[in-house]
Amino acid sequence: MKKKDKTWLNIIGLILFLLSLPLFFRMGGGKIAMAEVLPGQAETGGLSVSALFEQEEKTVVSANLIGTDDVEFSQALAVSAGGRPLYVTGEELANMKNLNHLRSNYYIVDSRTSLLAGDIDVEHALGLDLTIEKTTKEPKVLIFHTHIHEGFADSDMTKGLSEGIWGVGEELKRILEEEYGIGVLHDAGQYDVVNGKGQTTGAYERMEPPIREILAKYPSIEVCIDLHRDGVSEGTRLVTEIDGKKCAQVMFFNGLCRLNKNGVPQPISGLENPYIKENLAFSLQMKTAAEHLYPEFTRKIYLNAYRFSLHFMPRSSLIEVGAQTNTKAEAWNAMKPLAQILAEVLTE
Repeated sequence: MKKKDKTWLNIIGLILFLLSLPLFFRMGGGKIAMAEVLPGQAETGGLSVSALFEQEEKTVVSANLIGTDDVEFSQALAVSAGGRPLYVTGEELANMKNLNHLRSNYYIVDSRTSLLAGDIDVEHALGLDLTIEKTTKEPKVLIFHTHIHEGFADSDMTKGLSEGIWGVGEELKRILEEEYGIGVLHDAGQYDVVNGKGQTTGAYERMEPPIREILAKYPSIEVCIDLHRDGVSEGTRLVTEIDGKKCAQVMFFNGLCRLNKNGVPQPISGLENPYIKENLAFSLQMKTAAEHLYPEFTRKIYLNAYRFSLHFMPRSSLIEVGAQTNTKAEAWNAMKPLAQILAEVLTE
């Protein structure tokens, strides 16, 4: 054959080879080619050709069973029957339907009461629509303090109420109005004082008539928050860090209006609350929203036997901001994440 003819055959062969390369790699030839190395390039006992195919088969099977979409789906937040976000994954929602899981992870149950299986329908509680219409033209939220003289580690209550929990309430009011457009009425009633002297006993009874007067005067109010500061042992520090600032941890508080007498739950006569289920839903929605946004910010929800100040309306909450061992700054700093949590639940 002439040299010229051989040249053309070589060119045609090269073209055919190049055209076949994509098919070659799709059939696994790429892995075979890359597995073949010159002597001395890889240690003896390296990955064989058969092992490469075995590994590929395992990879394909794994991808079919647990793909990226599946991982994302498992981490996605669950939604209610009405399409509202629940701030928990589908897996956690299923876990929360177990009373033991609920008690262990979300609640502290006072020894004087008991949490029963029928008290909280978790899916209903988390899906309950508690939203309100945002406006600052009229108050939508009432903040008051049954114990308004509660102070912090560095509070000087001789300087006025702003040194203690009332000052914290002022900061919460400011943030809700300025950043979230939610009108707030902040009550300065001193219900823990009798004849000029501090007295917490009977404060809940003294608080009720004035609060009812406020609610009658401002029918636009849909949310009642009784803001407190907890009392703990002196060695306890309820603090976390959010956005580089130390914040007092908060705790949502519920009263079940039921005493546990020798293992038998009994309603407390004269301390009825028609809104217990809604109160429980409100605190649970805030707790799950907090866990989603700021996992270390809230303590477990405290369940007590008595009614306290939670019977005025469905969206009633008693909230403890830190304790006497926290500083004023830590309590003030906590109002920014608390306001966001409230806004998430009340306005989505």
